[in-house]
Amino acid sequence: MSARRLLWWVVPALIVLLWLVGAGPQGASLGKLADVQTNDNSAFLPTSSESTEVAQQVSRFTEPGVVPAIVVYSADAPLTVAQRGVVAADAKSLGRLPGLRGPVVGPRFSEDRRAAELVVPLDSAGDVAGAVDTIRHAARDRAGLTAHVTGPAGLSADLGAAFAGIDGRLLLVTGALVFLILIVVYRSPLLPVVVLATATLALAAAGGVIYQLAKHDVLKLSGMSQGILFILVIGACTDYGLLLVARFREELHRHADRRRALTTAYRAALEPIAASGGTVILGVLCLLVTNLKSTHDVGPVAAIGIGASLLAALTFLPACLLLLGRAAFWPFAPRYGASRAPGRPGLWGRIARFVGRYPRRCWLVVGGVLLIVAVVFVPQLQASGTKQTDVFLHTEDSVTGQQVLAEHFPAGAGNPTQITARAGAADRVVAATRAVRGVSPSSVAVVGAGGRPGAGPAKVVDGRVLVEATLADAPDSAAAIDTVHRLRDRLASVPGADAKVGGFTAIQADTNATSEHDRAVVIPLVLAVVLVVLILLLRAVVAPLVLIASVVLSFAATLGVAALVFNHLLDFPGADPSVPLFAFVFLVALGVDYNIFLMSRVREESVRLGTRDGTLHALRATGGVITSAGVVLAATFAALAVLPILFLVQVAFLVAFGVLLDTIVVRSVLVPAAILDLGRASWWPSRLSRRPNPAG
Repeated sequence: MSARRLLWWVVPALIVLLWLVGAGPQGASLGKLADVQTNDNSAFLPTSSESTEVAQQVSRFTEPGVVPAIVVYSADAPLTVAQRGVVAADAKSLGRLPGLRGPVVGPRFSEDRRAAELVVPLDSAGDVAGAVDTIRHAARDRAGLTAHVTGPAGLSADLGAAFAGIDGRLLLVTGALVFLILIVVYRSPLLPVVVLATATLALAAAGGVIYQLAKHDVLKLSGMSQGILFILVIGACTDYGLLLVARFREELHRHADRRRALTTAYRAALEPIAASGGTVILGVLCLLVTNLKSTHDVGPVAAIGIGASLLAALTFLPACLLLLGRAAFWPFAPRYGASRAPGRPGLWGRIARFVGRYPRRCWLVVGGVLLIVAVVFVPQLQASGTKQTDVFLHTEDSVTGQQVLAEHFPAGAGNPTQITARAGAADRVVAATRAVRGVSPSSVAVVGAGGRPGAGPAKVVDGRVLVEATLADAPDSAAAIDTVHRLRDRLASVPGADAKVGGFTAIQADTNATSEHDRAVVIPLVLAVVLVVLILLLRAVVAPLVLIASVVLSFAATLGVAALVFNHLLDFPGADPSVPLFAFVFLVALGVDYNIFLMSRVREESVRLGTRDGTLHALRATGGVITSAGVVLAATFAALAVLPILFLVQVAFLVAFGVLLDTIVVRSVLVPAAILDLGRASWWPSRLSRRPNPAG
């Protein structure tokens, strides 16, 4: 064996070994990502927001690092003496729990005498979820009392439980779906294993990097961004693998030598894969301009995942294909000189003939239907925010507890609105706050030296005082948020007060406002970035504008369908303002991938055959593989629905449906029909737009 032939075996074997040894052990980091998660809304707000500023000031008045757990007891009739004794005994026993950051507050009894509450101050730096479990076990139902643990600690514990096992559950469901799809696509038991191994190694490499960055506070990782990372890496890496494998199989029909076939396939697939990955990376990095940290940090997390996917798909996968050769496709290995799939008449041949015969009708009808759906139904999408208790799709103990609190106490009990003001204006601030509609007047008080409202003389820190007020509505409701806005407007008119409003509800209000601002900034930026990438890739202006218009139209129609499904089929309570933003970023960045795969082949064939024949040939050649890639990506995003979180289920539907719409309708009919109708003008201003048709 010559040295050159030996290298063709040694180099790919070394690449495979390097990935197995280098990235393989990093898989352990995936199981540790939950240890570096942050799921607290206040930690994600910009430092410039009013609620963040208040939180910093409040930390000087109260015990630092406190997250309250609220234990609420209720009965069907007024509490008996024995039941009141049970609540009092629980207050004493819970006060002996290790790691508390202050005494247990309560019991406090409701006006209707059918409920009581305790406030247990937990250490936010400790095991909050474990402490909540202990409290739930200690304050169990007994003596005719029903007990629930809610408040910030209870909600946080239930949210953490919803994300628990995300690395195992989500990976298992996603991997099983992708494996089944690949078995159908390849009709081979070996290729799905190779492609999934590529995606798994990419995920392990990305997880190792992200774990270190989150551990050292370079970025914040949430359960949401971790879930997105998993499905994004598996979906994108599988898509890149499908494109390379399909081209390799095509070239194996043309070349007897596997090395020459892979070299040709690699050169042809490199540009669209790199352009696709680069587009997604640039698109998600646009999230870095957002002010909401939870959105901001999804950008680098997703970019790292896509970067690892690109690297694995362009190194590990081709090395495996070179080592396996035709055996990778067993038992239906492609034979040299045999009839090739792109030339066979079939579904994509019939679609190409139909589109070629009626191009203008095709794009006008498809575009018109999508536009009607968008115009009629998008305004019905409710994406102005939801209650925090609506985050869960299943009924959690903290959600039930919040409902019991709202039934028997002022709904904002346990989550007081916090107001800081100059000490000299304390009385005026209290009076103004009591006069605001939506505030329980009797609850408004200055925090005293004892650390509680009304406990002794006012506590003054740096010339400021802290006022607490309970809202009449549930703290995460739209009505409570409206009250916060009214309160801010009223206090702004109190002379010399410099009053600022914070607390749980204010954080919700600032989060929604920041999300809406981010959406208005990011969407045009992503469109501009994607357009520039398409212009550079296709060396044209007209075709990229057509692609951008098609993707935007597809996204708008997807929002319209989602409005129908969310409002009337699934009966969702609304959506977070960031849901359309994430859906847009992923759909535009990922949806344009399939147009890149198609149009890069169209341009390649147009140079040889002319625009018309090149477009139809590219549609026939890429139809199967691009549709398969779209189905894979849709399935991976749909797997997010296994997590019982409203936000993730909504993003899962939007991206999965949007990707299928892009691959099956937009890329298959609308885009090629528009290119055929425009003809050579599609490539303006490049020389290809002035080049005579080689076929004619």
